[in-house]
Amino acid sequence: MSKSFSAVDFAYGTVVGRCILKIIMALHLDRIAVRFLWSSWSKPLVSWYIKKNNIILTPEEDKPYSSFRDFFVRTRKPFEVDLTPEHLISPCDSLLSAFPIDEHSRFAIKSSTYQLKDFLQDESLAKNYHNGTCLIFRLCASDYHHYSYIDNGVQGENHHISGVLHSVQPIACEKYPVYVLNKRCWCLLETENFGPVVQCEIGALVVGGITNLKEKGNFRKGEEKGNFELAGSTIVLLFEKDKIELKPELQEKLKDGQEVRILQGEWIGMAK
Repeated sequence: MSKSFSAVDFAYGTVVGRCILKIIMALHLDRIAVRFLWSSWSKPLVSWYIKKNNIILTPEEDKPYSSFRDFFVRTRKPFEVDLTPEHLISPCDSLLSAFPIDEHSRFAIKSSTYQLKDFLQDESLAKNYHNGTCLIFRLCASDYHHYSYIDNGVQGENHHISGVLHSVQPIACEKYPVYVLNKRCWCLLETENFGPVVQCEIGALVVGGITNLKEKGNFRKGEEKGNFELAGSTIVLLFEKDKIELKPELQEKLKDGQEVRILQGEWIGMAK
């Protein structure tokens, strides 16, 4: 097991680790790490990070960076997008999981049950997703941290919800209801093929930065929506009842809350 996973296991899997984590969050010591990663002092981390996470850079990406943050938010060459209108695509490179939303607008992950009204802090909107589908895209540290729109449509305003910055790794989700505790930003996407979709970006440990490029307006399928900064994080998509169906092969792999590796722009489901 890598050192990074060992650190997360210690922080969330032991009493001592959780106590230390509470102190770090209470004193906002993570902000020191953020300032360092934005500074030129962090440049030596870039080569270490690339090697540790087996990141293959394109010729355009293989260049000097002014800081670790500069490297992390780099852009890459255009990616393949399935443009078939009725095909649902992934907004990012990630590990995908899928969960049903019950008749009370709740979904369960590990030992945590989430009420959509708490997740969105909008009880009226939450009711629209009774018996719908929740897709969770967990970006790993090695993933490209820009994300795109899943369809053509019109975006509503961005709703920013302040919070802490827990890890989004499974062991953290077993200990805390991470998705209602963490800093997040959601908006309503009125899509052409999948109805009204809520997209929510969730910050993670050290990842306070959620940068969305638009505040309302039209969007196109595959167009960049925004990016995270500094480390792994999560995107949640909420679909109303009977709006989508995942590809059969994905449904089989996603049974019992399992995760499946997918790529940005990849076809993952269909409009119903």
